[in-house]
Amino acid sequence: MDYRYLGRSGLKITEITYGNWLTHGSQVENDVATACVRAALDAGITTFDTADTYANGKAEEVLGAALASERRESLEIFTKVYWPVGLKGPNDTGLSRKHIMEGINGSLRRLNMDYVDLYQAHRFDYETPLEETISAFADVVRAGKALYIGVSEWNAEQLRRGQLLAREAGFALVSNQPQYSALWRVIEPEVIPAAKELGMSQVVWSPMAQGVLSGKYLPGQPAPAGSRATDEHGGANTIKAYLDDSILTNVQKLRPIADELSLSMPQLAIAWVLQNENVATALVGASRPEQVAENVAASGVKIPAELMAAIDEALAPSIVNDPAKTLSPATRVA
Repeated sequence: MDYRYLGRSGLKITEITYGNWLTHGSQVENDVATACVRAALDAGITTFDTADTYANGKAEEVLGAALASERRESLEIFTKVYWPVGLKGPNDTGLSRKHIMEGINGSLRRLNMDYVDLYQAHRFDYETPLEETISAFADVVRAGKALYIGVSEWNAEQLRRGQLLAREAGFALVSNQPQYSALWRVIEPEVIPAAKELGMSQVVWSPMAQGVLSGKYLPGQPAPAGSRATDEHGGANTIKAYLDDSILTNVQKLRPIADELSLSMPQLAIAWVLQNENVATALVGASRPEQVAENVAASGVKIPAELMAAIDEALAPSIVNDPAKTLSPATRVA
């Protein structure tokens, strides 16, 4: 497992991060979730990503319990704040000082940890002054409850404004967590250039485009039993935009490229995002322990330029790269 620096910081993280969105505390039993975490550790992953809103706090609890026996200093733990949690009252969402302070305390309690390595703004909050948000994050860092601060799905202008205020407050934003894959490239025109300028790197989620780049969804065929597309607890909604026969047909054109590299289709998808030097790590999840070992094999893979071009050509009609699609919700969603 290779390590990369997180932004312009001294923190090293595994270039594949284990994330527990849509799995722990909701879609899989706790013993299976724990087995997946153990498989990640066995494979060399030391970086783990979660959020307070995942399964309304249960995902943090499951992750904390699964890691309880590990040396805390040997792990890099990421969590997030913004979306509604708890009873979902008027102050249980957003990036107000109140919600950030209560959010970090709740996350640490559920994780059963004294601090997290990276605390992330899960979205941009248009309803709270950015100065208030950054000031609160600065106090979280000074209190030792988070070592670094990052954001998620912020556009280029928001990154620049946030970084300016952060530096004035005595710290720096080190990362952005966007959706990014060979199909979804909306961060390439504006966000990545801004991040490079600001000393931030990307912690990318959905490198397999909700599983479509795994190649298991075939045009004209029903979704495989037990796949995300058949999950009624949220998974089906996240993938439905990709289940278009034209997209699925283009994805199948990647199979010979994966074969040439002796990679599986999931490994090719993960390796593709890691070719971008501004990507510090790719988030991967798992519903079975054996999936973790397969994903980790993408670490350290170098895809030749001619095959990167071939991937572009195969997917070209289906690629989304409009920077306007890098959006946080205009108002808080309760």
